[in-house]
Amino acid sequence: MKLLLTDSGVRNASILAVLVDLLGKPIAEASALCIPTAGYGGPYGDPGGPWRFISGQSPSPMTELGWKSVGVLELTALPSIDMERWVSWVREADALLVNGGDALYLCHWMRESGLADLFPSLRDTVYVGLSAGSMVLTPRVGEYFVDWKPPTGDDSALGVVDFSIFPHLDSGPEYSMAEAERWAAGINGPAYAIDAQTAIKVTDGSIEVVSEGHWKLLNPASN
Repeated sequence: MKLLLTDSGVRNASILAVLVDLLGKPIAEASALCIPTAGYGGPYGDPGGPWRFISGQSPSPMTELGWKSVGVLELTALPSIDMERWVSWVREADALLVNGGDALYLCHWMRESGLADLFPSLRDTVYVGLSAGSMVLTPRVGEYFVDWKPPTGDDSALGVVDFSIFPHLDSGPEYSMAEAERWAAGINGPAYAIDAQTAIKVTDGSIEVVSEGHWKLLNPASN
């Protein structure tokens, strides 16, 4: 997959330009599947968040960018659907738009549904993560972000990339750089603190930070 890991969606022209480049065609010619699942997890999950994400009413632009088509892929429903059907939907999509919420809840359902098993074969698919939708691809989310308790009992995520992400930098006292540095001290690996105007592009193992805001690479010696 080609990855665009955002904090708060496609919030500026720089991130939008990278998305179009990854797609290899205008957004108006590309199809997307949005995955709202993470919005139901954790203590702050509610029905309103997934609806805003799906309908394009969220302050984090994802589904409302002018796609040729947008469908909804709810991961908790997939185990009850014939696998060949939903796998074909995923393979035909140009992009997967993955909502924020609880990263470990999302990780659980990516594994349970079988979607995570498909990732290595989706070479041309563009994965666009939003907050938890980005964090789910990292090795660990850190104890700071554990709300929903997974069956594994730890903070491990999918490990598609080899760095962790501290999102929402500077959006409040609990997301200060000092808090990010304390969080990173427990990660024991490279980690990025990113704000709403920042995204991380990953293609063929190459990492590029795209930002019109603030970010910092923490634990760089571990990279």
